[in-house]
Amino acid sequence: MTTSATLKGLVCLITGASRGIGRAIARAVSGAGAAVAVNYHQSEQAALTLEDELIAGGAQAMAIKADVSNGRLVEDMFLRVEDRLGPVDLLVNNAGIAFKGLLTDTRDEDWARLMAVNLTGPFLCSRRALPAMISKRFGRIVNIASMQGVCGASCEAAYAASKGGLIALSKSLASEVGPSGITVNAIAPGPVLTDMLCRDMDEGEMGDLLSLLPVGRWGQPEDIARACLFLLSPQNSFVNGSVLALDGGWKA
Repeated sequence: MTTSATLKGLVCLITGASRGIGRAIARAVSGAGAAVAVNYHQSEQAALTLEDELIAGGAQAMAIKADVSNGRLVEDMFLRVEDRLGPVDLLVNNAGIAFKGLLTDTRDEDWARLMAVNLTGPFLCSRRALPAMISKRFGRIVNIASMQGVCGASCEAAYAASKGGLIALSKSLASEVGPSGITVNAIAPGPVLTDMLCRDMDEGEMGDLLSLLPVGRWGQPEDIARACLFLLSPQNSFVNGSVLALDGGWKA
């Protein structure tokens, strides 16, 4: 899965891009020549540091704060990106939060927040990005889902439901906007070594999980970034409505 295609002249907005997978995607997309908008919600210093890094490398880049679950803030974010970089050609819906716990211990507000960030956020950003993409008859949307959204997971019902919904949104939208030259795909990562994974698991749990990965190693954010770069490429116009499992054979 490689492509030599350039993203020069294209504008990419990546949500939740200050750390982990989002940061790796921003670096990859910038390296391919796209102008990059680095969205963040809370990690301002990390986002500004990434912005400086990308600009120092010769790229156009901007860090922009917004809670993607808020429609008004999403609108403001897009207006600012369009004013500085131009209309969004490539959208990566990466912002997400996790929750572990029995369903009986899951509060209404836990469920609502997961759905707001993990599912409503991609809906709002995609809806806002699409008119310009349709007008140009070109666009790429990549949604970062999860293998939990494909297979489910004990004690992660709310999280799995939000990511399963994101996969359904991706497939439905792929059918809807494919005739307009726009592709929509989802990536379903398995265990990727990020702050989120390390925060939610103790050493014993991490050892047990690693033993289940046939490739014998953790996924790295760069693994996801390379796949995302492939899906964002203008050359890959026939990959649409796919869910790409990047899990090292975990659920094979």
